[in-house]
Amino acid sequence: MKRVLFVLFMLGIAFTLTGCAAGNPRFTDAPAGFWVGLWHGLICPFTFIISLFKDSVHIYEIHNTGHLYDLGFVLGVAGVFGGSSSSGACHFKSKDEKEWDEISDKVEKKVRKGIKEWLDETEQADAKEKAWDEIGRKVEEKIKRELRNWADS
Repeated sequence: MKRVLFVLFMLGIAFTLTGCAAGNPRFTDAPAGFWVGLWHGLICPFTFIISLFKDSVHIYEIHNTGHLYDLGFVLGVAGVFGGSSSSGACHFKSKDEKEWDEISDKVEKKVRKGIKEWLDETEQADAKEKAWDEIGRKVEEKIKRELRNWADS
């Protein structure tokens, strides 16, 4: 039931937004300006989907003021689709950035190697400690046997 209400709500919003969509006869007398272009850019995804089913709904208003409407429309579309942030845009690395990447890779390899050697040394030290413990236990047993033999004689 919640899904049905949600879908109906979203359809209501979509139809409300398309009431302000491009292709409205009110713009024949007064051409659409910057703010209308911005709005049309913001609702572009909705108007595109609805324009597939209705011939009277358009994405772009042809009766506009020109460059200002275009600027608003482009800014609106960029706002909806994320604009041109550095994370989404192509980024070519400069020579300095490449050098720093190489340096960081080398440092990372050395740190990994150092950690691996340290872990290996720890394992070897543990093995040596176990071996010395075993030798100490055997020596202690031998001393006890010799002392028992001496005490018994």
